[in-house]
Amino acid sequence: MLSRCRVRFIWLLLLLWVTACSTTTEIRQILKDPRAYDGKTVTVQGEVADTFSLVVIKYFELNDGTGVIRVVSDKALPSKGQQLKVTGRIRQAFSLGDQSIMVLIEGEPKTTQP
Repeated sequence: MLSRCRVRFIWLLLLLWVTACSTTTEIRQILKDPRAYDGKTVTVQGEVADTFSLVVIKYFELNDGTGVIRVVSDKALPSKGQQLKVTGRIRQAFSLGDQSIMVLIEGEPKTTQP
C-alpha cells in the first residue's frame, strides 16, 4: 500500500500535468514581445470581436481582455461574440516602422462554454 506522502505526490504531479496541458497565453504577452513568439505555437482564448472574409483570406479578431489578435483560418468563421480557445502558430504579418501586426495561423479551435 502506498504511503500518504506518495499518494499526495502522485496527485500533485497529476495536477501539474493537467495545468500544463490547459495553459493559454495572454494576447498582451504576444503583442508586447512579438519576436519571442514569432514562429511559436500558442493557445489563446477569448471572445470573437469581429470577422473578415476577403477573396483570398479569412480571419477573425480574438479579444481576451488583455489585447486583440487576428486569427487566420481556412475553416468557417465563428460568430461574433463566440468564446473560443484557439491553438496555432504566431507569425508577423506586417511591419512598418514601429507598427507591427501579429497573426495566429489557426490549427484546431476548441469552443468553450460561456
